[in-house]
Amino acid sequence: MQTSHEVTSNNPPAASLAPVPVPFLTAYSAAIRRYELLEPGQEQQLAHRWQQTRDKSAADALVTSHLRLAAKLARGYKGYSLPLVDLIAEANLGLVIAASRFEPGRGARFSTYAVWWIKAAIHEYILRSWSLVKIGTTAAQKKLFFKLRSEIRKATGSVMTGLTPDVAELIAAKLAVTARDVIEMDARLHGDLSLNARVGDDDSGTELEALLVDGAVDAETVLADHEQTEHRAKALHIALGGLAARERHVFEARRLRECPVTLDQLAHELSISSERVRQIEMRAFAKVKRAVTLAAQDAPRGTAWRV
Repeated sequence: MQTSHEVTSNNPPAASLAPVPVPFLTAYSAAIRRYELLEPGQEQQLAHRWQQTRDKSAADALVTSHLRLAAKLARGYKGYSLPLVDLIAEANLGLVIAASRFEPGRGARFSTYAVWWIKAAIHEYILRSWSLVKIGTTAAQKKLFFKLRSEIRKATGSVMTGLTPDVAELIAAKLAVTARDVIEMDARLHGDLSLNARVGDDDSGTELEALLVDGAVDAETVLADHEQTEHRAKALHIALGGLAARERHVFEARRLRECPVTLDQLAHELSISSERVRQIEMRAFAKVKRAVTLAAQDAPRGTAWRV
């Protein structure tokens, strides 16, 4: 089964290719009108031949007889500022998919079945091409994308005066989405905004990028934190080096482990009383604290120390 399928663009509408000359579309419309419409019985016969024998001529006849339907549906999406020739190409692709999957004998006309696939192909193309930012990733978002404009017109009495919070709440309830989803989709339907766009007049204005606030930690803070961590590690290493072997063992077991050892466990391990272990721990802690305090005098001003 073959059909012409133009290469589509993934760029937003503002960057779409130049429109195809009108004479081309006129010639295409004249060409597809040469194919006769099929009667219900003819559709069923052709569909059976394709499903049972994979007769390419049967599939071609089923597709070409409905090219006018695909073109008509594609023209209904001209409001999205995408090349009509690309919309028609995507519609034809949906038509081919419908022909390959149509099951005769279920009592439905092929045109009724094909409409769904044609619209699905067009919708996917529009969502891919509309914005540099991926949108319409869920069924609810896709429904919102294609119905938002009409719902705003209904809610405002056919007057597109802009989206208000009340209208957003009304549409959100009707389409089973959140008001925030409605507001964000409305903003996206107005197209992507360049960060190089100027805010204010040409002389005193500035680019939008310069007004954005970066919530990330600045480089100076990252460097200061890194230096603080290094000073703390160095001070602790020096402090531990000044402890006796048993003091260091108790201090590390009680203060530096993720799961500290109990006094009783250390007492059993060292064959001393729990009270004696506690005394060793306190003496070791005092030495470490004193050493860290001395090391803090050499640290950068503003560095916080804690043991």
